Amino acid sequence: MRKNFIFFCMAFMLPANIFVFSQEKPVIEIVKPIETNDVLNNPGIGFTTFNRFNGDELDGKKGYYPSSSIAYFRLYWISLEPEPGEYDWSQIDAALKKAAEHGQTLMIRLAPHSGSADVPDWYRKIVGKEVPQKISKWRVNPEDPVYVKYYGNMIRAFGKRYDGHPLLLAVDISIVGSWGEGAGSFLLTEKTRLALINSYLDSFKKTYLIFQPLNGDNPEPELMVRNTTIAAYWPDGTNNGTGPHMRNLGWRADCLGDMGFWPGIGKDHMTDLYPIDLVESGMSQAWKKAPVTMEICGTFQRWLEKEKYNKDTVEYIFEQALKWHVSSFNAKSSYVPEVWVPLVKKWLNKMGYRFVLRRFTFPVTVNANGQLPVNTWWENKGDAPIYRDYKFAVRLTNPQRTVTFSTNAYLPDWQPGDNVYSETFYIPYDMPEGAYQIEVAVVEPVTYKPAVKIAIEGMNKDGWYPMGEISVKNNN
Repeated sequence: MRKNFIFFCMAFMLPANIFVFSQEKPVIEIVKPIETNDVLNNPGIGFTTFNRFNGDELDGKKGYYPSSSIAYFRLYWISLEPEPGEYDWSQIDAALKKAAEHGQTLMIRLAPHSGSADVPDWYRKIVGKEVPQKISKWRVNPEDPVYVKYYGNMIRAFGKRYDGHPLLLAVDISIVGSWGEGAGSFLLTEKTRLALINSYLDSFKKTYLIFQPLNGDNPEPELMVRNTTIAAYWPDGTNNGTGPHMRNLGWRADCLGDMGFWPGIGKDHMTDLYPIDLVESGMSQAWKKAPVTMEICGTFQRWLEKEKYNKDTVEYIFEQALKWHVSSFNAKSSYVPEVWVPLVKKWLNKMGYRFVLRRFTFPVTVNANGQLPVNTWWENKGDAPIYRDYKFAVRLTNPQRTVTFSTNAYLPDWQPGDNVYSETFYIPYDMPEGAYQIEVAVVEPVTYKPAVKIAIEGMNKDGWYPMGEISVKNNN
């Protein structure tokens, strides 16, 4: 009896806010933001500009071309290596700088030659004058060990200088053919093919690589993938291997929209090649870990004026691209015809990731040196995840103090559909009492500056989204 009496008396001497028998629960604010249907120009998704930047004119014409976060550039070996082993990176440096000035990142392909631009002069002297090759789009013999050596060395030097550069979004693998489009890749011996592909795999461990195994001239697209360290999975249950040494590459298709007008192949890309080749190449699941990018076949003007595509055909093309989980699209130098602008905007709102914050909860009062639990429900309404490790962040701010909390959420795991995330933060012990705005954003991992727009209303001038007011108490 005496022990119970002492405990009872001591309990009544404790401060009310830590009374051990208190049943008071914190008041929880539940916020359900309003979704917006605006087209969001977000990193790594949407239309790309092609050998130009945001705001540059297209062929002197006027029309709709959405603002882009990606500038796609194609450069040629001849301008990058004026002498053997001596590299001129000025074009790439200038393109990266211009991309930053225009709010873009760079996606780049270094091609061995084009239809008109030859290989470097010094290389031409080594291999001799141009003679007919196995296919017309080869200007030199890629089976020559000298090609593997010098072209591969150029790619390795490129990777040594730029792998992981924050403004380099992705590198488009190019090994043979005019414009680096890979014509005749299937004719390469396995030794040559692997040596050329490995020059990229060995050199780019941070920057995403994208790969084009789906050339229309390739009768067996899996040939470009089999026996590499590229993560690939086939319907028969086979794969290239598993484990940390496997590389997750994205893929690229360069004739989106061909319904039968592309000459010389006897098939169309949209119904004969892409749906089948994608599965047979083993790359149909690649989108879960690496980006898919596509290029228009012809131009939008050709679709409208020459091919006479109607609304249903264009919708079909866009729907198929979403089914294949496209994140970015190169429309080349082609404005969108006015009649198709609504279709394109609808497409853009599904291309890549699109984060809608559906529900956000927090306690209306917290204590300095106490806890702040938040619970969130997001919907990714796009067709793909985000591939860069941006951070979901929460901040408390008022005129006297701002504190930013970075969560441990790994956003590349937020696949299309619902994603639920909860975390508890600790309020600094010296946080001044008062009312604060609680805000959310998706931010750069180093600067904590907002980087990704959320598809909800209410973004403030700083790029943050206010969720309500929270009161900080100091009970010391």
